[in-house]
This record gives sequence, structure tokens and C-alpha cells, in this order.
Amino acid sequence: MQRTKMRFIAVVPSLLLAFCCLWEAVSTCASIEQRYKFPNSNIYVRLRRGDKLQYELMKGEKSLQTVTFDNFESSANLVETSSGGYTLTDGTSTIEFTLVKNAVVSGTGSEITHVKVSRDQVLQGSQPRDCFPLKTGSTHWFSGPEQKQHYWPVERQRHSNYSYLPKELDNFGVGERYWLNGDGVFMYVESNTPLFIDQNTADYPDQLCLSATSALPYDPRVTSAKFVYHIAVAKDARAAHKYAVKTFHGQPTGHPDERMVMHPVWSTWALYKAEVSDDVVRDFAKQILDNGFNNSQLEIDDDWEDCYGAMTFRKNKFPDSKTLTDDLKALGFRVTLWIHPFINNNCTAIYEEAKSLGYLVLDHEGSSDTQWWNSKPKDAAILDFTKPEVQAWFSKRLKRLQDEDGIDSFKFDAGETSWLPSDPVLQASSSMVTPLQAVGDYVRTVAAFGDMVEVRSAQNTQDQPIFVRIVDKDSEWGWNNGLLTLISSMLQMNLNGYPFVLPDMIGGNGYYEKPPTKELFLRWLQANVFMPALQFSFVPWNFDAEAIEISKSFTALHAKYTPYIMKLFKRAVDSGEPVNAPLWWIAPTDEVAQSIYDEFLLGDDIIAAPIVVEGATKRDIYLPEGEWKDGNSDQTYSGPTWVMDYAAPLNTLPYFVRVGFQLE
Repeated sequence: MQRTKMRFIAVVPSLLLAFCCLWEAVSTCASIEQRYKFPNSNIYVRLRRGDKLQYELMKGEKSLQTVTFDNFESSANLVETSSGGYTLTDGTSTIEFTLVKNAVVSGTGSEITHVKVSRDQVLQGSQPRDCFPLKTGSTHWFSGPEQKQHYWPVERQRHSNYSYLPKELDNFGVGERYWLNGDGVFMYVESNTPLFIDQNTADYPDQLCLSATSALPYDPRVTSAKFVYHIAVAKDARAAHKYAVKTFHGQPTGHPDERMVMHPVWSTWALYKAEVSDDVVRDFAKQILDNGFNNSQLEIDDDWEDCYGAMTFRKNKFPDSKTLTDDLKALGFRVTLWIHPFINNNCTAIYEEAKSLGYLVLDHEGSSDTQWWNSKPKDAAILDFTKPEVQAWFSKRLKRLQDEDGIDSFKFDAGETSWLPSDPVLQASSSMVTPLQAVGDYVRTVAAFGDMVEVRSAQNTQDQPIFVRIVDKDSEWGWNNGLLTLISSMLQMNLNGYPFVLPDMIGGNGYYEKPPTKELFLRWLQANVFMPALQFSFVPWNFDAEAIEISKSFTALHAKYTPYIMKLFKRAVDSGEPVNAPLWWIAPTDEVAQSIYDEFLLGDDIIAAPIVVEGATKRDIYLPEGEWKDGNSDQTYSGPTWVMDYAAPLNTLPYFVRVGFQLE
């Protein structure tokens, strides 16, 4: 009966408009509304016709989400499909609305309403754009892309016609096509959509707009692209995210190595940059041991190769690599090695081999020329990991480094799409029309080397049991790729479905001839303590004895909580839940918790509230609902509450433990 009524209304919009105007007793009526019910449900699609056409998803009389069609105009009515969905056409393109789920979903504790919105034919030259209101000031948003200036919550970010794939620009190493808000609503865009976004621009203020078009960096030759996204609504953000994990993200199949969690990774990169050699590595190892620090491994970073892409040690730097690794292992170190997917043109033998075998990514004119940070323009190529034969060839060469040079594992760099030649030819699968596959295939190839592997890019690879490293941070304090963004990037990665986060170097990378100060170094270490792992390159003994003492106390505190971190790793494997979640995870409807950017959780039982402001020795701390014990004094607090002016001199990390929590 309800559907019949709605159909009648839909076919007489002019009468309804006139009635609306008379009923409201006004001279004009700005819009007309038409509502269509999905079969066997209480879910509706309502069309709103005004300056721009909108659709509204409704549950009974409750509005769930309103979306504005920026450039789609139609006077047509929704037409029910044979499968129970609805279509809307403008005469050229068609949008289909499908009710995917409207039921309580196990594991979420919530009823879920899930609607799929599809365009199967986005014609070349067109760019349909659908806009979601951000409602800044009343609603907070989370997830989205990793960014260099990484605000949290993310409604403050700005993007203009921004191609949505992992790329060097803005440190976009990780970014699933997923946005979640504090009201319990999320959007997820399918991978075969050539996605661009606009957010907070002059044309789209306080909006997040999704659009699709066949243009670079996607394949501009596609004559009919897809534009498919999903909207899901739950009782709160935690329930919505759990549904996103079950439906889209998936969960890890295993977890990283425990020793990498318990003890620090020591990298040559930030301290020595490319000035590495046998003598430098041996001296670095001696310093670590002489100063009484534990290790998970020593990582030899950039400029160990004969030439970039050779994957052989340069003899004038490393005369006997196997003896070096044997000696380091005798001292208690494992040895890992920095690896990249590039071959510079002057690395002649291996470049010619890869080129003759067809292993390099080519553009549509047959050129493999590209550029990365260790080459000039057009002086490098990148391997095509979308080809199984390349995966096997690359893996064989890595295995040789393990067997002949004694390397235990690898740090894999790059992998983002922007390193490909412009307009690349890829061996795409039938369902993939974007360069995203190159990212995923690279990550999956290298992840096969075990639980000590680290990568810095990711795409639909949440199932891999490896660390994903935060892209290089600068030795700064603020939102300018500094300490604050260490926390926001870690939270973003967790909500993208990557809970095994390897934070970047403690103190940042010291770029622009600006190494960290002692204060920044120690506050960065404190912020790292309740994250999954510690990674040093700058060293405390280059400051003073106090820095050594404080560093030892916090590396010991991290090691103490390793059993709990490993328990959370196992939980992530079982359920896909974050290891480090935003504060609202344990209080999903707490609007204050949703706004917090400088505190974070470890599991559900520990709140870390590090000092992240230069010169600060106290801070205000928000504790959500629950009973909380101060980790430094054992004083207890009942949340929700603020702890004001918490004293935190340089040797103090503010943190709180849920009353009743015990380390196993």
C-alpha cells in the first residue's frame, strides 16, 4: 500500500508542488519531495528537487543521510527495478540505488542500513559529482587519506579535484576510499571508480564531494567508467566501523614479529642519510650496545647498492657483506635492508635485463622513463608488479640477498602510484581500471618475506600480516608534518584497516638540516611508547646523560606493555579492531572524545596523552566514561572528566589505565 501511494505521488509532481505552495500559503515553493520505499523494509529514498537535485536516505521518518547531485539534473521519477532497487536517469546516464542491508549485523551490536549507489556508465569527458555535507561544528569526520598536514578530525582538510590514489604528494601513502563520521555514517568508494574528491573548496564549502572521470592519473582511454559508492548507517561510529571492517576492509591474517614490537628498530637513515658503509654500521651497532640499549634489528638504509636497482652491495662501501651480517648477528642484532622498486638507467646491466624482459612499467608511447628522489627526470624506471613474472624475478633477487649476504628481512620503500610513468600501461585485471593495482601487487609481493617486513604504501592489503610505516615525518612539533601528525596519521591508518603501524623515526628525519632538539626527541619517544613499535635513528647519547636515562625508562615501559600489544595484534587478526584507536572508540557518542586529537588509546584500557607542544610541562587531559588510574601516581578518576594542568616535566608521559586492568 505504501509503495503504491508513493508511485502515485511520483507521477503527479506538478500537482504536489501546487498543493505544497497552497498549503504553506506562500508565493513560491522552493522544492518538491518524492519518497520511494525499498521493498520489505522501512527504508526510503527521497528525492528533493530544488536548486540542485538531492537524494535523502530515510528510515521511516528519520533522515539518515542527504546527498547533493552537483551536476546531475533530472525531472524523471525513480523507477523500481526487478531486484527491488530504484533507478534514476537524466536521459544519458543512470543512477541505481540498492538496499544492501537493513538488519542487525553480528559483531557490530547495531542495526545497519547499507545502500549502494551505482553509475555503471560514466561517459568519457563527464565527471559526475555527489556531495556530502560535513556539518563542521556539529559532526566530526575520520579516516580518509594519509596527509603531510594531517589534521584530526579530518573535516578541516582541503582538497580540490584531488585524485584519490596513493602518491608522493602530501605523503599520501595509505588511504582507503573510506570516510566515517561521529554520527555513525560512513561512505566507501569501490576501487574500480576513478575517484577524485573536493573538500572545503570555494565551490564546495563545508562539503566532501566524490566524483569520477576517466582522466589522468587514471586511464583516460576508458570510454565508460564506473562510479560506485556505499553509504552505511549504524547506531554510532564504532558500530559503523566494525561493519566496514566486516564488509570492506577485511582483517589481517597474521601479525608482525614480536621482537619488533618489544625492542627498538635502529635505522641508519635519519642519522647517517646516504653516508653508510661497513665501518659506519659497525660503529652504530657498537654505540647501541655500549649505551646499554636493546634492539629488534639494525636496518641498513639508503646507498648500499652498486647502483640503484642492482641489489648487490657496493664493494668500496661494504667489502664483505656476509662477514658484516655474521658479526652483527654475533652481537645480537638481526639485519634488515632498505629496498625500493626502481632501477636507475645508469644501472646498465640490470636496467637492460629488466627492459629486455618487459619488466618495466611503460607509458602508452613505450617509454619507461620516470623519476624518484634518487634520480633526475627520465633517469629511472620502475618495475611492473602487476606482472606475475616480475613478482617472481624480484623475489628471487631478494632471496639471494638473504641466502648470500645474510639479510634477515627488508624495509620496502615507495610503492605509490605517482612513481609510475605518466599514463602507464599496466597488466590490469578485468575489474580494475586504475593504477591502484600496482600498489597492491607490490605490497603483496614483498609481504611474502615474512613478519619482519615493513612497507609504507598500501591499497586493499589489510589482510597482510606486516607493519605499515608512517611516511617520513619532519623534525617539527605541529601540524606541519611534525609530532602532532604522528598521532593523526597513526589513527587514520588504524581506521583504514591497518592496525600494525610502524611509527616513523623518533624525533623525525631531520630534513632541511634541522635535526630534533633534545626536548622534541624525548617527547616524540614518549608519544611512541603506547604505539606498536619504536624506531630510532637519532640517538639519545648525542644529547646528554639525562636523555639516555629518560630514553631507557621509556623503552623499558614500552617493552613492559608488549604482551598487551601482542594481545591486541591477535585481536586485530580475530576481529579487525584497531590497536590504537581514537579516544571516542570507547565512548562512541561522546562529542568531546570525538574532537580529541592529541590523545589516543592502546586497546580499550590505556589512554596515552603525551606532551606535543614545545616548551609545555603540563597539559589538560580528557578522560571518557569509565574509572581511570593515573599511570604515574595511581590516583583514580571517574570519567567523563577533564584533568586540568596535569604536570608533565620532560621525564613524564601522562597516561591512564582502566581500573581493573592487569598485564598478563
